[in-house]
Amino acid sequence: ILTIAVLHLGNNATIPVSIFSPKSYIVWSGVQDAMFQWWYGHNAVGFFLTAGFLAMMYYFVPKQAERPVYSYRLSIIHFWALIFLYIWAGPHHLHYTALPDWAQTLGMVFSIVLWMPSWGGMINGLMTLNGAWEKIRTDPIIRMMVMSLAFYGMSTFEGPMMSIKAVNSLSHYTDWTIGHVHSGALGWNGMVTFGCLYYLAPRLWGRERLYSLRMVNWHFWLASAGIVFYASAMWVSGIMQGLMWREYGADGYLVYSFVETVDAMFPMYLIRAFGGLLYLTGAIVMTVNIWKTIAGSPLRQEAPMTETPYNPEADRPAVAVPAE
Repeated sequence: ILTIAVLHLGNNATIPVSIFSPKSYIVWSGVQDAMFQWWYGHNAVGFFLTAGFLAMMYYFVPKQAERPVYSYRLSIIHFWALIFLYIWAGPHHLHYTALPDWAQTLGMVFSIVLWMPSWGGMINGLMTLNGAWEKIRTDPIIRMMVMSLAFYGMSTFEGPMMSIKAVNSLSHYTDWTIGHVHSGALGWNGMVTFGCLYYLAPRLWGRERLYSLRMVNWHFWLASAGIVFYASAMWVSGIMQGLMWREYGADGYLVYSFVETVDAMFPMYLIRAFGGLLYLTGAIVMTVNIWKTIAGSPLRQEAPMTETPYNPEADRPAVAVPAE
């Protein structure tokens, strides 16, 4: 909360024309303004869409899995490493611009180093399921949380990779960036939020359980398929876009016009729209499910998720007792 406040104030520092005038001018100019914009822009992702949602993960995954956090110490290292490293990563959005080369390199290096604490958080979340992995077969809420952690790991690998100048020269300004952002936003932020809402709804309103576990399963598959269609279409579109932009003919001129790249991307945008529709349909299924849970509707009569339900005592490995 404090970091976002500081970022917001720095990014919006302005000087009014006069004491009575509504018009004002930003105090930063040119590339300094761009640097502040991305210092704010990237860290809004870091401190709003990462730190807050990691807090949700650290609370709700152990609750739903009925297991303790794998490593409390790792969570502390994870937190402070993110706090220190994330604040320096903004310049990777300004590769090959007027920003001084040393500042671009600094942003790239810190972005690559950021990969390690990010995966520390993912590993901590996944390892929390030690002794409860069988629950994934019978509990679609846990399945959703595990999927969110998988997308968190993938997005936090892809981001540092895209910050490398050689990769960024192809990806910058293309739909590849959009695919990266939405695999994180829909896969990580979206999925962990859905899992938390499913956990909270019956408990906040004192219900026996959710109206329908099968509907949670439908939501999981609709959302997962939607993200795959959406993000993969943008990855293909972005790489194609970048390659077309850098294609030169024998005469030294660009082979493709900008309009031709837009035309080539059109099928990918149809796939993106289809993926987004699947994801939205899943969210509607969730809304109905939670609404019926809150309303106290009679529980939907459903077959168990598998023929062999999860048994906490039988499925968890026995804890070895050290010999005296």
